[in-house]
Amino acid sequence: MSKPRILQIGSLSGSPVANAAVEERYDVLALWKSPDQAAFLREQAQDIEIAVTSAVTGISAEIINALPNLKAICSWGVGYDTLDIAAAHARNIQVSNTPEVLDDCVADIAWGLLLACPRQIALGDRFVRANHWENKTASLPLGMRVSGKKLGIVGLGNIGLAIAKRGLGFDMQVAYHNRRKRDDVTYDYFDSLIELAKWSDFLMIATVGGASTRHLINEEVMRALGPQSVLVNIARGSVIDEQALVKVLAEGALGGAALDVFDKEPKVPDALKTMDNVVLLPHIASATVETRKAMLDLMLENIDAFLKTGQVVTPV
Repeated sequence: MSKPRILQIGSLSGSPVANAAVEERYDVLALWKSPDQAAFLREQAQDIEIAVTSAVTGISAEIINALPNLKAICSWGVGYDTLDIAAAHARNIQVSNTPEVLDDCVADIAWGLLLACPRQIALGDRFVRANHWENKTASLPLGMRVSGKKLGIVGLGNIGLAIAKRGLGFDMQVAYHNRRKRDDVTYDYFDSLIELAKWSDFLMIATVGGASTRHLINEEVMRALGPQSVLVNIARGSVIDEQALVKVLAEGALGGAALDVFDKEPKVPDALKTMDNVVLLPHIASATVETRKAMLDLMLENIDAFLKTGQVVTPV
């Protein structure tokens, strides 16, 4: 019995397990392996009804429009700012992602970053490895307390809620800024992002990416946070104006930053790499064995559901 044919746009975030699982289950046309992708699409276009991609790789309108029989796009990841949703929906192409299954792991890494920066965990690690502690060749400055402080969250979706819940465990006051106030939570709501920044000791970015939030966290917001506060981003790198971030950190106008995402990944501004009050991670918020398996299972469920019923399970 022949396997269903699908087009895979790119490697699933470099996961051999995920890539192998897809190849075992389906007849995979691997676009990213083709030296001439345009020619590849022209040759295979008529046979493709399902495309698989990831939140990192995405899918462009150009690729969508090159596939006249495309009916479904199944993405591995929760973010969809790299997918041209408008182009897909204009042709009634279904799009799915993998929501909810990665909320806890992303919230965990958000809290790891929130602790690592003000409590100088990464700096302390480098301090010990350089033998400064053992040889008494330098001193480690005091850090900043986290528990009992004010946590502001930009974007109170599923991940934002998981972050907020953890904040309560640290006896923190929690407030948020959204496009609109939620009626199902008791956290304080700020309709002004600037006012939330002024209020916060820690500002956590958990909003969606894309054009609507590009550089939402600009120089004015960062200056409103101030020199005793820390900015944490586990959303999308595009949400922060990185040039402005470098500027305010260099001036001492912002207390610190902890980042898992960057505007032009994997490129990270060199200036950030030199700052002791900055913690940097290579976009690993969902990178656990358990979560990546759950993401894979849900993506496969979406593909199989479409093949059987013509409907994906978790549509965007």
